[in-house]
Amino acid sequence: MTLHLRPRSPDDLPELVTVLRAVHERMGYPSVWPDDPAAFVQGRGEAWVAVLAGRVAGQVMLAPLPDPRPEWAAQLGQPGEILEVKRLFVSPDAQGLGLARALLAHALRESQARGAFSVLQVNESSVPAVRLYEREGWRFVVRTRAPWTDPDGSHPWVRVYAQPSS
Repeated sequence: MTLHLRPRSPDDLPELVTVLRAVHERMGYPSVWPDDPAAFVQGRGEAWVAVLAGRVAGQVMLAPLPDPRPEWAAQLGQPGEILEVKRLFVSPDAQGLGLARALLAHALRESQARGAFSVLQVNESSVPAVRLYEREGWRFVVRTRAPWTDPDGSHPWVRVYAQPSS
């Protein structure tokens, strides 16, 4: 099967919501189903989709860090633009085919082309995602509490990673 990455279009949102629902049901991401899943998928950044066999099978997004920056951002020592890799998910039916790796690499290339530094946050309970990021050379920065809550009302621990060294 041929994998194609392209910018996300508004027409992709319904299919991406369907993919996200499958990811949520099988893997628990996101940990709380959003009230407006299309808005969650759309986020506030630039996104790309993975198309496999003519179907949208995953997404990745780059978004600026919020202002003010999170406390952990000071540990990066990066005065310039920092972009966060977000909303990376792949259909359970397409996992194991390298889509997440391809989407992650694409987001990093896009960030670097803009002269920005990349980071990402991942719920530490998402072991397959943590393994992917570490396997791809992303560098652990800090463990911190997430600003969102899990279904039990607790703030999960997240791991913050910085882009691989050049």
